[in-house]
Amino acid sequence: MNIAVQTYSGCIQCRPDTSWEREDKDLYAPDFVDGYLFSPVLFARICKAGKCIGRKFAGRYYDAINYGILLYAVLHSRNDGREMSDLPSARADDICHIMDRTSVLPSPMYDRATLESGENIFRLMCGTETEGIREIYATDCGSCQMIESAIEEMSGLVSLRIGDIAAVELAQASPLISRGDCLHRRVSGTFCENALFDFNIIM
Repeated sequence: MNIAVQTYSGCIQCRPDTSWEREDKDLYAPDFVDGYLFSPVLFARICKAGKCIGRKFAGRYYDAINYGILLYAVLHSRNDGREMSDLPSARADDICHIMDRTSVLPSPMYDRATLESGENIFRLMCGTETEGIREIYATDCGSCQMIESAIEEMSGLVSLRIGDIAAVELAQASPLISRGDCLHRRVSGTFCENALFDFNIIM
């Protein structure tokens, strides 16, 4: 099972299934990681194998949707002492998107009809016990059209198989936690007012 991602810049990349986190386990950062960036995603489960899928038929190839986040590790070797505000440029690290447990894609998933009303909001919260939990991202802009357009693009490059995940980044990756300013941060998300994930990142 692969996770195919359409990045916010429009590129297509694949993440291995070892990067998939769906059990709400705390994430302990390896010593060589200086921090994490996050990008919110809308994702779908592929229910039919296909290659070079036309946009007209893409709706037949997925059966459920949900929201999650992708984490991008910021590594010592490429950080070079940059401040947290400069960290998005460190996404160029070749391995930052394939590390274990950095694709937070929760299940169970939702029927695609939850996207059509425009009333169901995905909210992402983050914080610490001392600073409190705050909302850092919210959207109701997810749509079937986004997913189907991504499936068309992805399937032109890679074969999609049953059980694969097609994910669309909804915003540019932003700083989430840095070893320099925080050693512990709680991350949680909700959709349709239901909890999706809730875990700690421990540096």
